[in-house]
Amino acid sequence: MATIVRLPGLIDIHVHLRDPGQISKEDFYTGTYAALAGGVTTVFDMPNNLEPIFWHDKLFEKLKIAGNKAVCDWGLYFGSDGKNIEEFPKIIDKVVGLKIYLNLTTGRFSIEDDSLVEKVFKNWPQNKVIVVHAEGKKVDLVIELAFKYRKKLHITHINDRIMLEKIIEAKKSGLAMTCDVTPHHLFLNKNNITAGLFVVKPPLAGKRDVEFLWNHLDAIDCIATDHAPHTLKEKDTTSPPGGIPGLETMLPLMLTAVIDKRLSIKDIIRMTNTNPQKIFGFSQDEDTYIEVDPQEKYLIENKGLNTKCGWSPFAGREVEGRVKTVFIRGKKVLENNKLLVAPGFGKRINPD
Repeated sequence: MATIVRLPGLIDIHVHLRDPGQISKEDFYTGTYAALAGGVTTVFDMPNNLEPIFWHDKLFEKLKIAGNKAVCDWGLYFGSDGKNIEEFPKIIDKVVGLKIYLNLTTGRFSIEDDSLVEKVFKNWPQNKVIVVHAEGKKVDLVIELAFKYRKKLHITHINDRIMLEKIIEAKKSGLAMTCDVTPHHLFLNKNNITAGLFVVKPPLAGKRDVEFLWNHLDAIDCIATDHAPHTLKEKDTTSPPGGIPGLETMLPLMLTAVIDKRLSIKDIIRMTNTNPQKIFGFSQDEDTYIEVDPQEKYLIENKGLNTKCGWSPFAGREVEGRVKTVFIRGKKVLENNKLLVAPGFGKRINPD
């Protein structure tokens, strides 16, 4: 008889559900269905939509769409190019945090002018997080600005030793900063880049960098998927867009790593539940949880995925640990991959 393990619902602080604007890739219904199938009960969606969420009217449009479609709980980020500071007071009570891009990624919304980056840090309220895509020297810049303005800084999808070492040193200096790593930066490396499927931003690093990340998980605050679906047709080009889907594969990959003694169940809970709540200042309902069979072995297969893009870079990989049931606020919302609630069931997360 299967041994069922109960875990708190996972909180994924970094997803791209493509809604509005690119719903051929994903939308709030399919994306949150995929989240539930992966044991994720809350997602925080990024602002780099086709029309970026840099203005309050765009945010309110997206809030309405998510409210009508989402089947898991959700929150939204606001975005900035450094030229929309006047928008901050209009939206601050509607978002989980601010996201800024300092290096080129999907949407080409990176801030090139360092003085504009400083303007963002100066004006964003201190009680909410600034989440940053930063690579190379841009990491030094945001650490400096976070010190200067005493802001809550979170560096997302760290990918190599140098970046994590800088974060470790900044934490030692007393900076209130945090960071996350994606499953693909833990389970893949640059030797896997045999096709456009594996192109991501920031790029996959070398084996030594990956090993450093694994050996210093205690310095990493969260695991986040950076679920970034693109169609297979888009990925099979000479210039494929960066990003891969990951909501349905994060937990089985991590549970398999527990079997391999690379981390513990406590590590998974810390990085996918406890720390996200601490960092973003909210409390998950104690009756939001998942039930998992940690001993069930199976192959990840594209045909079994709920994400609209319909593929995974981990297809064909054997994993151990399958989500059986998901409960949100005491209500069973998914059982054996069957959705049990209607679109709009999910509630918006509103941090303090």
